[in-house]
Amino acid sequence: MGQPQLRFFMKFLLSLLALGILAAPLGGEPAEAAAALRGGLSLDDCLQLASEKQPQLAAAQAGIAAAREGVGEARTAWYPQFDLSAGYHRWQRRAYLPAGLLPAGRTAPTVLGPQDDWNGGATARYTLYDFGERRATIEAAAARVASAESDADTARSAVRLGVRTAFYALAAANDLREVAVHNLARLGEHVRLATARHEAGAVPHADVLRTRAELASAKLELISADNRVRIAGGRLNTALGRPAETPLTITAPAPDTIAAPVDPAAGVAQALKRRPELQAAEKQVAAVGAQLAAARSTRAPRLRADGSFGWRDDAFLPETQEWQAGVTVEVPLFDAGLRSRRIAHSRADLARQNALREQRELQVREEVWTAASDLERARAAITANEALVQQSDESLRVTRARYEAGSSTITDLLDTQIALARAEASLAGARWDVLAARAVYARACGIVE
Repeated sequence: MGQPQLRFFMKFLLSLLALGILAAPLGGEPAEAAAALRGGLSLDDCLQLASEKQPQLAAAQAGIAAAREGVGEARTAWYPQFDLSAGYHRWQRRAYLPAGLLPAGRTAPTVLGPQDDWNGGATARYTLYDFGERRATIEAAAARVASAESDADTARSAVRLGVRTAFYALAAANDLREVAVHNLARLGEHVRLATARHEAGAVPHADVLRTRAELASAKLELISADNRVRIAGGRLNTALGRPAETPLTITAPAPDTIAAPVDPAAGVAQALKRRPELQAAEKQVAAVGAQLAAARSTRAPRLRADGSFGWRDDAFLPETQEWQAGVTVEVPLFDAGLRSRRIAHSRADLARQNALREQRELQVREEVWTAASDLERARAAITANEALVQQSDESLRVTRARYEAGSSTITDLLDTQIALARAEASLAGARWDVLAARAVYARACGIVE
């Protein structure tokens, strides 16, 4: 194959490969296919995948659907009920007829039947008035729908926060691995420096052994860093609603560590208005209050209208008509305390829901206060770690120069090297910690990012 033919063949293969990659979004997950072109999943891609795959969100939506069906079920009590019936029986019964019913000389029968009984007809029933029980039941069901929707908002907020914190944790683990790689490279240079000085007779062989030991320790730290990356990737996959072992690569831009100071009092006020957990608690209280009203209405009389029409005979096609229509008043007199206990149960449940709402409000206040404090700590840690890295890097430069000149020991060099590695690891973690703390504070205030 000549040179022009080879170039044409390579272009043809590359074109097919490009077409295959570009066509991937059409047949697979759009977010993952787009991420494949960029080299990894961005935070927005992860949030989109979680909204599609996270079972917690599917369960919340199913809860809303179930609550809405409950409203429809409660509304059916406002409509009349119609039933059709048809049947066949063959019966024989003992007859108890009074004496003297028949003429003298004739004996009353003691058994009636056997007899065929064919019947068919329609029945209608409707509750005219129930003193507010149906209305209260519908209000309770509607409150449960609102509570389920608030629970879904809570689940959505929790999932998004979980994805953000897991994404930041994986990004931090990747950065910590880079720190371990750089630390390993620096220690390799120190091993070469100590070896060269030992061969020149400037330092004892102990310096070489000490640097090699630190190099082995750095390799172990890199192994641990790789393990942390794998674990963080599994946790992010779980947050996305995928198996932990799913291959995962992320694209994390340089973190924006600038965070303005926050006002915990303003955050608490915002959280009390916007947190879906508090809204769900309010709706739960409303639902139980409606249940209490429905329970109280069962003590009142109930007015029903009913009617039926049909045929009954001893032939397969009955011809004798039977019908009835009327109004019934049901007055509860004695039920062994069932209604009273139902009211007491609803009243106690209402007190419980009120207490849970107050407890949830206290928890929200504490969450905002704690999140604000953690965010302030993360902000302060950024400045402190940046200064520590700068000082440690300069200290290592000076100590290395002194060691090369014979004015410092290998212990001084390795100590400053270890201090720099720790400072760099602390800064790498702090840069992502401030983003995680910012996300936690936003969620605590009821802000959906």
